[in-house]
Amino acid sequence: MSLNHQIERNVNEIAKVELRDRTRLTWSDHLADLMTAFSGSMVFVLVHAIWFAVWIVLNAGWMSIPVFDEFPYGLLTMIVSLEAIFLSTFVLISQNREALQADRRAKVDLQLNMIAEQEVTKLIEMVAEIQARLGIGAPRDAEARQMQEPTYVEDVADALEAAEARSDASEAPGRAGRVRS
Repeated sequence: MSLNHQIERNVNEIAKVELRDRTRLTWSDHLADLMTAFSGSMVFVLVHAIWFAVWIVLNAGWMSIPVFDEFPYGLLTMIVSLEAIFLSTFVLISQNREALQADRRAKVDLQLNMIAEQEVTKLIEMVAEIQARLGIGAPRDAEARQMQEPTYVEDVADALEAAEARSDASEAPGRAGRVRS
């Protein structure tokens, strides 16, 4: 199998997963994504800048239109506040869904990494056996023997947690003495 064929196969597999995830979206997920995308655009900023400018000019009484939003722009403030509530809800819906997808992808990635680690460990074991049968190569050193041992995710997670705790503990005294400006 050529490298190009492997890349194509992998890209197709990823595209299938992405398509499956997109087809599972509900209408509310689509709406939340559309609203989040629009609210994060320059068009959104421009529409609001124009809207606020027009509102202020019309409400200032300069255009022979009576003031319709008394001090301090209570109606405009209420409208903008309601809009902020809905926009933040749309953003949270999109972020929650994306976080679930990222968590799923991380689990798939972890599984694939575990399979790759098991395969590499087996290959190291097989190479050591071939060397032993052929009577070639350097005697197995401690590092090579250690590489033949299985790696357990829980052990790696525990080691990482312990290292982070040590790092946090060593930084804590420096933080306590700092004065924030």
